Amino acid sequence: MYKQREQLYAEVESLRKSKVLLYVTGDRNGMETQMHPEVIDRMVEHLDRFGSADRISLILHSRGGETSAGWSMANLIRSFCNEFEVIVPSRAHSAATLLCLGADRIIMTKQATLGPIDPNVNTPLNPQVPGAGPNARVGVSVESIKGYVDLAKEEFGVKKSEDMTQVLKTLADQVHPLVLGNVFRARYQIRMLARKLLERQVNPIEDPEKMNNIVNFLCSDSGSHDYTINRVEAQQSLGLTIEKPDDKLYAAIKRIYDDIADELELGTPFVPAVNVSRSPEYEFSCRRALIESLYAPTDVFVSEGVLTARQHQTPQGMITQIQDHRNFEGWRREPHERDSD
Repeated sequence: MYKQREQLYAEVESLRKSKVLLYVTGDRNGMETQMHPEVIDRMVEHLDRFGSADRISLILHSRGGETSAGWSMANLIRSFCNEFEVIVPSRAHSAATLLCLGADRIIMTKQATLGPIDPNVNTPLNPQVPGAGPNARVGVSVESIKGYVDLAKEEFGVKKSEDMTQVLKTLADQVHPLVLGNVFRARYQIRMLARKLLERQVNPIEDPEKMNNIVNFLCSDSGSHDYTINRVEAQQSLGLTIEKPDDKLYAAIKRIYDDIADELELGTPFVPAVNVSRSPEYEFSCRRALIESLYAPTDVFVSEGVLTARQHQTPQGMITQIQDHRNFEGWRREPHERDSD
């Protein structure tokens, strides 16, 4: 909880001569939470209280989320300081990697990883998830669409315009044409955003090849959205501005992350079937994301509700259906002890 982390934030601030802001979106299995622009106003309340900040250190843990969130947060934080650095204790993937590109430097522990920034397009027109409810949609990967077209061209030798027309028609039969249009726009947008943010680390005039290599690798050449980039590769192969924490800083970062992992139960999957086996009506409260600093109350994203198990007779026999009744889902503000004095 915050009380255990308070001294550690102060220690990091002393070591880095900075003001510390923490943003975590939990990746607990079954309660995954994504980066979202809705947190911008909440971040502003913390940043406003920093006062004069020559340097801001953002401690970041996230599997990603909306591209616009990474872009907006990088620009927001930079507007409150002269120098902006991101500290990655464990994972900063996808949109979180995009956010890292906007920093002057990225401090990575030996276990920290970044990832590709090729986005998924999610709209109501996306393909349905087979066997799921009517509102369950498959995210369409920008690079998967490109991979399909490249497969036709490079592996199967499709070159004639009439043959490519058939390839695209087959694709459009599975993915709505408007979604394909969004994919095309998203692919160019993510490259543009990456280039703009990277200008703090790479001069596009002096070293355009380096800029192109980084953007190409993060957007497509890594081969898979699941690819992970460790500290050595980020620094030596990609050429990002990476810093290794010294022993004191590493110990503080690790303790902060471990405490948050315990609080958000990142290592414990949320499995409704297991929970209702303990009780047919299982009440739950899950802390899923945090925005935190020494200067403002903690913001926490919470999901609360009741899981109920009901038996239903079907032609195939008795089955158990589990219903998730959410009675609250959103952000809460938790004042620190000194805030209530």
